[in-house]
Amino acid sequence: MSEFVYFDHAATTPMAPQVRDAMYPWLGEKFGNAATLYSVGAEASEAMETARAAVASMLGSRPEEVYFTSCGTESDNWALKGVGCVTCSCRGGSERPHIITDRAEHHAVLDTCEFLEGIGAEVTYLDVDGHGRVDPDDVKAAIRPGTRLVSIMHANNEVGSVNPIREIARIAREAGVLMHTDAVQTVGKLSYSVDSLGVDLLSLSGHKFHGPKGVGALYIRKGVKLAPFMHGGGQELGKRAGTSNVPGIVGLGAASCLGCGGRDAEAAREKALSERLIAGVRERIPSVEILGHPTERLPGTVCMVVEGIEGEAMVLSLDAEGFACASGSACTTGSLDPSHVLLAMGLPHERAHGSLRISFGRGSTEEQVDRFLEVFPGVVEKLRRMSPTWKD
Repeated sequence: MSEFVYFDHAATTPMAPQVRDAMYPWLGEKFGNAATLYSVGAEASEAMETARAAVASMLGSRPEEVYFTSCGTESDNWALKGVGCVTCSCRGGSERPHIITDRAEHHAVLDTCEFLEGIGAEVTYLDVDGHGRVDPDDVKAAIRPGTRLVSIMHANNEVGSVNPIREIARIAREAGVLMHTDAVQTVGKLSYSVDSLGVDLLSLSGHKFHGPKGVGALYIRKGVKLAPFMHGGGQELGKRAGTSNVPGIVGLGAASCLGCGGRDAEAAREKALSERLIAGVRERIPSVEILGHPTERLPGTVCMVVEGIEGEAMVLSLDAEGFACASGSACTTGSLDPSHVLLAMGLPHERAHGSLRISFGRGSTEEQVDRFLEVFPGVVEKLRRMSPTWKD
């Protein structure tokens, strides 16, 4: 078999060598607890603050507005629960907080909203268009006196469409409503700042931009009242208890420094790879639809529906050929469900089963794309011959 090709950077990215190098001492001789007062603990605390400053620099925020978490999912949970529970009746509040989100969000947001509904919150789930994007006018129409939070992802993790967050955040701000965005897919990849987006809360995860797994952060704009997500200690300025993951935090800081460098050039390079792939697929394979917005999209994410074939079959066949790709649908508890994102975009169930997502990273090359284009038509032809739904 030829060289293994990794085309699933939207799921996770390989850790950069400089990130591993930065973390290594903190996995061994530098083992101090950052909450202690003696020298090895103070050294760990200083390393954490250096990392916090690096993340803040990448986001264009102040260091004291960056709070470390275990991942993007925790950051999403904290943002929604932290706002929702401030006024929720379960905490003795007098209001039923109203939250606005959309049907194409990551489950970290959707499942959290479902939990908040169970304890007294009200949630409006906005529809998305055929590209998976939210219409700012729909957000404006949904805001009401009890609205406390708008949570719309910056870029969709399946189809790569980028939402008009600046306009949505402006609408929320004018109405006096807090704005959260799940930016897990864009941090370290697109050039922006929290001020340019206009958001009050922003979630990120280190393993999405060549950092370690198990560490993320939540940006909380100064002055925003957010209930603590975890209790039991004074870490993270008393807002997030628990012993600090110093090696992971150091790695997140190193990845943030990497993410600040050459973002625009890397985005342009990945966009060229995407265009090369899309052109090649359209030329070689009939009945393929490219999903997501044609221009307002992540530069390195391509999602397609191949008529007559299920996504899982393509993923497994491509794996046998040495390519790691992803499908939008997911196997959960033994049953195969179509992608909720594609259903929200209006695709029928049978087509929502047939998506393939390819996502590029810093190690992706034109040669890898060309080899994929040599292999993929044969995979499609073989699977279509076996498909009971495909007709020439």
